[in-house]
Amino acid sequence: MVAAVIFCVANFILVSWIFYTLMQSFINRKIKLIYKYIYQTKASKKAETYYKYILPRKTIDEVSEDVEKWALQRREEIETLRHNEVFRKEFLQNLAHEFKTPIFAIQGSLDTLLDGADKDEFTRKKFLENASRNTIRLVNLLRDLDEISNLESGLLTMNKENFIIQDLIKEVFDDMPLKGFPSGITYSIKKGCEKPIQVYADKEKIYQVLTNLVENATRYGNAGGQVIASIYSTDTQHVLIEISDNGMGISEKHLPRLFERFYRTDRGRSRNLGGTGLGLAICKHIIEAHGQGIHVRSTEGVGTTIGFTLDAKKES
Repeated sequence: MVAAVIFCVANFILVSWIFYTLMQSFINRKIKLIYKYIYQTKASKKAETYYKYILPRKTIDEVSEDVEKWALQRREEIETLRHNEVFRKEFLQNLAHEFKTPIFAIQGSLDTLLDGADKDEFTRKKFLENASRNTIRLVNLLRDLDEISNLESGLLTMNKENFIIQDLIKEVFDDMPLKGFPSGITYSIKKGCEKPIQVYADKEKIYQVLTNLVENATRYGNAGGQVIASIYSTDTQHVLIEISDNGMGISEKHLPRLFERFYRTDRGRSRNLGGTGLGLAICKHIIEAHGQGIHVRSTEGVGTTIGFTLDAKKES
């Protein structure tokens, strides 16, 4: 009787052990398939040996946690791809529109001249000026696209040096009337910010940034308005430069996308005021190429302030 009980117990233990071993093997095979699907990589013989004999086997809870992390990462990747696809489509639509407008204007002017309008001197001059103006717009558009391409690819070399930022701002202010902008807007450095501050940056590129920002402030400013530059030493290593206007301001919904290529808050009015729609995107790329950041604050009917940081003077 005792022998029979011992036999039954031993048999139960053996069957349980075999069942446990088979279940563990089955579960581990399934877990291995899960990880192969997650990582989608072909393991080497060395890696296979490591996974099979050396790597501590994970619990179901640990596997569940890994799968949840992978699923979250995949969702984020899918959202990023969707966002990029929307951005790509919108960019191509905007690019086509930006090219189409001046090309059609040039074509219309030339067709009119070819149809006989060239006989009248006044009409001929009018259509030639229109064709020339839109040709310049196309050239500027291609130049700005090339600029962004170089900035994004890292091909643009930065020639950094120490210079007084106030002197460069004054130079940009003095150049505004020469660019054909209407008079009546005043340009100044904010009171208390006149003390010379040196920054370490590419002077030519920062001139381009300041020019784009001041031109924007002028285009969208009020008649007889103000464009004011502010300069602050935020700490011993950085300088904050801000360009402010008291113009129409920008709706809060547009602020997150303001530095995107071709993004315009008011498409019709923006094109009528000139510009390629790439100025702020170029500013963003130049400042980021300096390892710094750019930001915007704006209130409709009050005005807009765009600021960026630069490295402070570097001691030789």
